[in-house]
Amino acid sequence: MDRGIADAGEKDEGARSELLNRRSFLLGSAASFGALGLAGCVSDDDRLRAEAAKLYGPVPTEKFPIPAVDLSKVDPKYFRQTVRYASNEAPGTIIVDPGNYYVYRIEGDGNATRYGANVGRSGFLWSGEAYVGRKSEWPIWTPPKEMIARQPEARQYAGGMPPGLENPLGARTLHLYQNGVYTLYTIYSTSDPETIGSNITSGCTGLLTQDMLDLYPRTPVKTKVVVLPA
Repeated sequence: MDRGIADAGEKDEGARSELLNRRSFLLGSAASFGALGLAGCVSDDDRLRAEAAKLYGPVPTEKFPIPAVDLSKVDPKYFRQTVRYASNEAPGTIIVDPGNYYVYRIEGDGNATRYGANVGRSGFLWSGEAYVGRKSEWPIWTPPKEMIARQPEARQYAGGMPPGLENPLGARTLHLYQNGVYTLYTIYSTSDPETIGSNITSGCTGLLTQDMLDLYPRTPVKTKVVVLPA
């Protein structure tokens, strides 16, 4: 073959190869850009909900199997997370912040685990110090006589409501005491996600059941509880 023709052929082939490489690069860049663009379209709420789905899935191993939380009914700011929280309280202390619908567990080093909560409605909010005097799993709920007087429909449970998903105290309950006396206030587990971030109780504080399952085993009897003014 004539060397000039061969050289020309090699040059043409090189040019075609360079063009293909350029196209591949551009197409690859476009694909990468498109992927980044799509990722950029994912909102912070969507990202938080995807991460939260791992925390709030079903718990089939419980005495009464617990369903996954319907996260569409919960503001993402109330999902469990570790946050910076300045406090002089000892690690393990529980702080209830009813004004912002949060419960904190002090972890030390300026960190706390934060949970979304429901709290007392107007006229039932309180503040001060207490401690966990008793813990219970799948407790029987007995409405106090004051509640029965206010809400006669509760009278049917005067002898106690059996444990279960419909029981207002849920799967786990921390009973709060002051000076050796039960205050009738609790930190309890709720299966009603729409109540988180609201004033709905008679002074108790409710956490999503999956959050109580996280807090409960790390909270021994005698744990200090601080309830802040609303």
